[in-house]
Amino acid sequence: MTSLWLERHPQTSEDGNTFPASDFGPDASYDVVVVGAGLTGLVTGLLLARAGKHVAIVEALRVGGLTTGNTTAKLSLLQGAKYSEMLKHTAVGNAQAYVDSNREGFEWLLRYLDDHDVAYQRRAAYSYAGTPEGAATVDQEVLAASRLGLPVEKVRDLDVPFPTYGAVRLADQAQFDPLDVLEAMAADFRARGGTIVEGVRVTGVRALSTGPGKPAIVSTTAGDVRAEKVVLATGIPILDRGLYFSKVIPSRSYALSFRIPETSVPHDFGMFITVDAPTRTLRTIPGHPADADPDGRFLLVGGNDHVVGQHPHPKDLVTDLVTWTHSYYPDAELTHTWAAQDYKSDNLIPFVGWLPRGGGKVYVATGFDKWGMTNGVAAGIRLSATILGGHLPWAETMGHRMTRPRSLLLGAAAGAEIGKQAATGWIGGLTAPSVETAPQPAEGQGEIRRAGARPVGVCTVAGVTSTVSAVCPHLGGIVNWNDQELSWDCPLHGSRFRADGTRIEGPTTADLKPV
Repeated sequence: MTSLWLERHPQTSEDGNTFPASDFGPDASYDVVVVGAGLTGLVTGLLLARAGKHVAIVEALRVGGLTTGNTTAKLSLLQGAKYSEMLKHTAVGNAQAYVDSNREGFEWLLRYLDDHDVAYQRRAAYSYAGTPEGAATVDQEVLAASRLGLPVEKVRDLDVPFPTYGAVRLADQAQFDPLDVLEAMAADFRARGGTIVEGVRVTGVRALSTGPGKPAIVSTTAGDVRAEKVVLATGIPILDRGLYFSKVIPSRSYALSFRIPETSVPHDFGMFITVDAPTRTLRTIPGHPADADPDGRFLLVGGNDHVVGQHPHPKDLVTDLVTWTHSYYPDAELTHTWAAQDYKSDNLIPFVGWLPRGGGKVYVATGFDKWGMTNGVAAGIRLSATILGGHLPWAETMGHRMTRPRSLLLGAAAGAEIGKQAATGWIGGLTAPSVETAPQPAEGQGEIRRAGARPVGVCTVAGVTSTVSAVCPHLGGIVNWNDQELSWDCPLHGSRFRADGTRIEGPTTADLKPV
């Protein structure tokens, strides 16, 4: 599964890395090492490099290879039913600080795109009800967003072929190709003396001392380096200090692009997302010089989110999106299918700042809840300001978050589900058929088996059958097979692995062991 964005922007070097590890020697020393080359990491690194810091950005895959390269790339201050839900979990002041942070991220990014001639399109954003039951949520969101200073309006009828039952509208939001943005930032960052390396995994960080002048040791697959500060811009922290894996819920959602005739949708077609279930998100994508038809147009349709590793057949969710799209856009031709992962905090406000037990040297950003285009930029602004000694009023307010009983109940329910998944996974693994006697899985399928007293995962992909430990190296959950992405996904905290056990993403830093 490769997104339209990533296919438009292939890596350029023979070894598959545009920015090879040869630029990142062992025992090197930096002012700041940023882990992760998505939007958050690049904004953070760029702002620090602008201030004269010696910065390295280390990416395990490729620039934009995970969440940013698989996003729907909507830059919007209207975010589904975010604000009406947020006000149930936190004080008005905290919600206002969240809006202010997103507004700063929104405005900063548009200025950057203008200054660097990166294309984007202004569009109205709509949060709409896809069912009659969702109409009340639309009304609540209009009130909540207005209370927080957003100039929204209620719209009763939308000029779209799919059913709607009212919507919230916010004008002058934006959409773009996220890899156009990242490529401009990467070039800018390198021109300012920054170092980017791809294909290098960070496996640990040790803070030698809490005092100044004592750097942290960043362990990577290319050797150890030193840094005065370390920023974990990895979706979810890859260090368990702070227990963020227990404070956020990992969610996976799907996106599809369809080539559409010129007359299928108007040129000012907005950006749409439901306030109710099932989730549907839509926008158009203009042609690109890298496309076979640079003048063509695409319709992006996404949704059907679920907790990572907890849906029995993700492939069915993609089929459902295809069926839904063809029922309203019969001439749409499917071109790409992809998925993205993000994390939701109990009170819907991201965690950005110091990592506990990091010696004052390690910083994190997580919990963007699928709105990373604004939140990622805001996090980069906040992290760089903290490292440079700046002051942001909205950041100070968000740093003093209060946890209400409703959020505690949500966290408790998520924790109970994790406990249930852990127990059922191990029971199923220990009672599974023996790997020696069970038949080989069919192409594209994976199954949990038993090798002696340990659960193992067996799958067949591209004619190759692989057998790996089914025990997630993070906290021992039993992984499940994702039949859409052909991966092993942990239902506890969202770690994911390729068919051969190689780590893809999540809180773990290790692979599934081969058997």
